[in-house]
Amino acid sequence: MRKGNRLPIKYIFLTTACFAIASIGLYGMLTLSSNSSQSGEDQPPSSQIELSGLHMTTDEFQNKFNGAVGKYRLNGLSITRLNMNNSSEQGTSAFEYIFNDELRLVGVVNADESVQEVRLYGTGDTRKPTGGIFLTAIATLILTTNSEYTYNDAQDVIQDIGLLDRDVNQSDFDGATIRNGLEYRFSVQDHDHSTFEITVAK
Repeated sequence: MRKGNRLPIKYIFLTTACFAIASIGLYGMLTLSSNSSQSGEDQPPSSQIELSGLHMTTDEFQNKFNGAVGKYRLNGLSITRLNMNNSSEQGTSAFEYIFNDELRLVGVVNADESVQEVRLYGTGDTRKPTGGIFLTAIATLILTTNSEYTYNDAQDVIQDIGLLDRDVNQSDFDGATIRNGLEYRFSVQDHDHSTFEITVAK
């Protein structure tokens, strides 16, 4: 009877010891898992890193620009391929796209590969009202930098700048407006050259 009673006690002790060891091991695994998840939370994935400038890469800029062109059927303005220039010494680079002999697009890209600013250079007689493809390209850039805007919203921005309420025929014309932290500016350099630019408002 005594021998029969000793065996179960040994088994109980062994079972308890195994359970304790297993519990310690499980606690250690949970602690390691918790620490690793916390260290992962401290370093956000690259997809969550917020871009500077206009908050878009060159690929996103081109896709949004072409998306606006397609949506509003703005013929003759699609960007096929941006010409990149990475020779800057300040960590920035630039891109260029030539629509035609009278219209050229230039942009600056930050070190984090985000577009910092864009400019349209127009060539033509500035004594005549701004219109045609230049004005359409201006509207397209406004739509590109404000994904929630409609074409009417883009026209409102152009109106605020002063391009629609009077003829731009002054050599010193310089009109600007700020929307959503971005500055939209149109200026005339001389009788043959004018510029539209989008930059981060200061």
